[in-house]
Amino acid sequence: MIEPGFRRYLVLERSFSSNTIDAYVRDIEKLMEFFEARGINYHDAKLEDFTAFLVELSEMGIATRSQARIISGIKQFYKYLVMEDIIKDSPAALIEAPKLGQHLPSVLSVEEIDAIKGAIDLSADEGHRNRAIIETMYSCGLRVSELVGLRISNVFFDEMYVKVEGKGSKQRLVPISETALKDIDNYLVWRRSLKIKPGNEDYLFLNRRGSKLTRQMVFIMVKRYAAEAGVKTELSPHTFRHSFATHLLEGGANLRAIQQMLGHESILTTEIYTHISMENLRNTITEFHPRGRI
Repeated sequence: MIEPGFRRYLVLERSFSSNTIDAYVRDIEKLMEFFEARGINYHDAKLEDFTAFLVELSEMGIATRSQARIISGIKQFYKYLVMEDIIKDSPAALIEAPKLGQHLPSVLSVEEIDAIKGAIDLSADEGHRNRAIIETMYSCGLRVSELVGLRISNVFFDEMYVKVEGKGSKQRLVPISETALKDIDNYLVWRRSLKIKPGNEDYLFLNRRGSKLTRQMVFIMVKRYAAEAGVKTELSPHTFRHSFATHLLEGGANLRAIQQMLGHESILTTEIYTHISMENLRNTITEFHPRGRI
């Protein structure tokens, strides 16, 4: 059984998002099941016990990135145990995370984004909503959790910006395009006809039953329209965020400004987009420069 105060620690001391907290708690529950099956008291766990757990994860085919998250959760759990004086030292401190190869996210072209929007049937009830969703994700570079949590009261039409609540409940202001605001305006006409469930009145994007959208609904919608538009790029809602940042950088935007709009705590996270742009430049040289051809 997990120490009952662990979740509270993640919220109050670490300010993690609810999704991260849920993932960490699930990961620690898996660790507890592993220890219990082998008669190991987690208070007395040693480095070799964690190593055996990670070997089992690897043999189960758990991806390297997921293993890294699980290790992070384990370290947080044992930090909490030390902080609460439940144990003296953390046996998890020496666990090494698996090496992660740099993953360059997929990026859509403006033409592909327009094609995806063009695949939406605006005569359907949700048509204008779905168009507004895609344009808002691309226009503002929102995470899907930020999109479904976006409130009408935080959309400032005259000033042309939105207030976004990101990871750790941190708020930031992001400009929003005239195109996105027009799409939202068109969607609001349909939204006014909905019977909205109590507690959902201020959420911008609702389903036909008057409830807040889920992340999974947005994921399914994006995949569907991409397929209908003939877009072959492997994508998810996050792809629009990557495209937002990459297009800004390629257009000459300052990296610090992009960092602020994305809500990245560290500039190092934002710098991945410089690698994407360099990849594009490298492909251009390979294709068009005489010395780039083999």
